[in-house]
Amino acid sequence: MSAEEYVWREHIVRRLREKRKGCEGFKEIIIQNNRLIDHVAQLKSDNLKLSVENEQLRNAVSTGGTGPNVAMVTLEKKLLAQQEELTELHKRKGENSQMIVDLNVKVEQQKKLLVEKEHSLYEQQTVNNRLRAEVQLLHCSLEELKKLNTTLLDEHTALQLAFSSLEDKMRSVQDENRCLLERIMRYKSKDADKLNEENESIIRKRLPSIFRKRSAKLKRDLEDAVREPNSLNNQTVPASSGTPLHRNSTSPAQFVGSLVSDDDFDEASINGAMEALGLDEDEYINARFSAGEAMHEATRASIDTLKASGYLGQPNPTKILMKFEAHENESHAVRWSPVERMVATGGADRKVKLWDVGKGLTEPRAVLSGSSAGINSVDFDSTGAYILGTSNDYGARVWTVMDNRLRHTLTGHSGKVMAAKYVQEPIKVVTGSHDRTLKIWDLRSIACIETKFAGSSCNDLCTTDSLGSTIISGHYDKKIRFWDIRTEKQADDVLMPAKITSLDLSKDCNYLICSVRDDTIKLLDLRKNQVISTFANEHFKISCDFARATFNSSAVKIACGSADGTIFIWNVNGFLETTLKGHSTAVNAVSWSPNSNSLASVGKSKRCIIYSDS
Repeated sequence: MSAEEYVWREHIVRRLREKRKGCEGFKEIIIQNNRLIDHVAQLKSDNLKLSVENEQLRNAVSTGGTGPNVAMVTLEKKLLAQQEELTELHKRKGENSQMIVDLNVKVEQQKKLLVEKEHSLYEQQTVNNRLRAEVQLLHCSLEELKKLNTTLLDEHTALQLAFSSLEDKMRSVQDENRCLLERIMRYKSKDADKLNEENESIIRKRLPSIFRKRSAKLKRDLEDAVREPNSLNNQTVPASSGTPLHRNSTSPAQFVGSLVSDDDFDEASINGAMEALGLDEDEYINARFSAGEAMHEATRASIDTLKASGYLGQPNPTKILMKFEAHENESHAVRWSPVERMVATGGADRKVKLWDVGKGLTEPRAVLSGSSAGINSVDFDSTGAYILGTSNDYGARVWTVMDNRLRHTLTGHSGKVMAAKYVQEPIKVVTGSHDRTLKIWDLRSIACIETKFAGSSCNDLCTTDSLGSTIISGHYDKKIRFWDIRTEKQADDVLMPAKITSLDLSKDCNYLICSVRDDTIKLLDLRKNQVISTFANEHFKISCDFARATFNSSAVKIACGSADGTIFIWNVNGFLETTLKGHSTAVNAVSWSPNSNSLASVGKSKRCIIYSDS
């Protein structure tokens, strides 16, 4: 006997039992009715006897006698009572009969309902059997899909390994190609120098008089430029020793352009003249301030004072204000809050930490968790209420600073997410990943609303304004890409000499700095989309593929960490102002405070160091 048939039989037995229980209420009525019927029959028998006795009495009365008359009257009374009782019993019998009819009607209705229920049960059993068959088919399909998914995951893993291997090979080939190009350039430079020497020797041999005249003329022009009086705009700058320093506005200040304010003009004049004329400090001071006479010690002290104070502009943060261990291992990112003296750091320990540094002491404020891999970047919104972090687990997250709660988790990339910025605060966020895409997210629906395919791994990005109308991204293929989200068109790319590690935008959105893996930092004028200056030093080496360079709040200075633990600070005119020591390992990221002249830095060690000018 099958399980279905057994269940069906059990259901019928159960329904019959329920029907029997339903009939239990009528059993007592039927018994009472039977009793009444028996009682009626007994009364009929008694009535018959009384009728016989009545007839006998009547016959006796008709024959005469007084004694029987009294008995007859008594019997008549008794008969009358019996008739009334019989009438009442007939009435009750009629009521019981009507009740039996009603109960029979109800029984018929219950039988019909039972038939309907049985029919519905049969239909439900049929549907149940069909659904069980469908579930069995779906289970089989699910098993097949699981096997297929496992196969695809294995293939994807194999392809990722192959891709990683090919990417490593490509990087090694590119490094080798860069080395070969550098060697070729050195050889070409040597060949050009040799050719110039040969040409010069030929010219000297053939035209000695012309060569001497040209040399003499060049020497006279150089001396005239050095000794030219300050006739156009003669100003004085008080030095620390009391000796006034004259500056000439006709010195090569045209190299400064629109980036230098009035406070920074002295620095540009001094350093521009030294670079243009090829003089060191001693020669420049002799030629510029003493007209070839011996240099005065006070004058040299004045120059040193100007340099230490930031060339009469904003001073450099040269002193270590505080240092503390920010993370359990390597630190990757650092960012100042735009509204308070608070620093956010992110590290390989999968945590974003907030530090209160406003009281001169380091106070841990919060630990923001939720990431399952190392943090690559952190950024605040313009109000300082939200903090945005990216990580190696292919996701980005948004926390609230007030209650330190995780608000949004943005997942959808297939590679580690290197950078994220707010596009339309606080509605949208753009993220850049190693999966060669940029994604724009709507935080109201927590969904990706647009994907831009860059074709190369994104290392950093920034937006041009609060509306995020233009997104600028830096990539592994050496290109800076511009994306206009209003027209969904990509502007012309800017090609750099090596892969890009970071981008930072000035507040007026006119200038962009780009740290490049060839150990240089490029300054771009976005109005012309071209490089206007390059910052480099023989000791400056970019530490990693995500090393971050940054503008200060007034966008006149640039800071970036080096692989040897030194932080280099350049003026936007191209002159190295100072270097900061303190880190013993490579510096990964630096951040300039928007509200003070403080600089925060993190590196491959656990330590975070904050520099200040006081």
